[in-house]
Amino acid sequence: MNLIRCCPSQVRLKTSQGFTLIEVMIVVVILGILAAIVSQKFVSAFTESRTNAIQMNLHRMRSQLEIYQQHHNAYPTFANFVNQMSMATNATGNTAAVGTPGFPFGPYLRNVPPNPNTGANILGNGAVGTSDWFYDENTGEFHANDSATTFAF
Repeated sequence: MNLIRCCPSQVRLKTSQGFTLIEVMIVVVILGILAAIVSQKFVSAFTESRTNAIQMNLHRMRSQLEIYQQHHNAYPTFANFVNQMSMATNATGNTAAVGTPGFPFGPYLRNVPPNPNTGANILGNGAVGTSDWFYDENTGEFHANDSATTFAF
């Protein structure tokens, strides 16, 4: 033990400063455990937010398809879906620019929203996984089409 004398009447111990290797390792392990717990919460929240976004997009699309169907007594055609939903239409489903006389309906949407899982908005009517959204012009059925899980929404 080293003694340092400041004054004849006072004696202080010289102590070393810093952390031991074991103390540093314990702190690193604790931080790693906390990071693992927190990252799981973030992944779960991220997945839940995507699911909620898909459900909101589906609700909006289905609502607008029902309004279109009420105005035209038919659903938009698959081939002309984007134009019929985003432009003005007449009773037979022909499209024109918004404000054109004789085209009193629409627009129902600005555009087809992107699927949050894929980031794109490709419309299809094939098997699951072949497009971002599934649409059937005969029934007005509209689903997410990127996976079997989201198709069930």
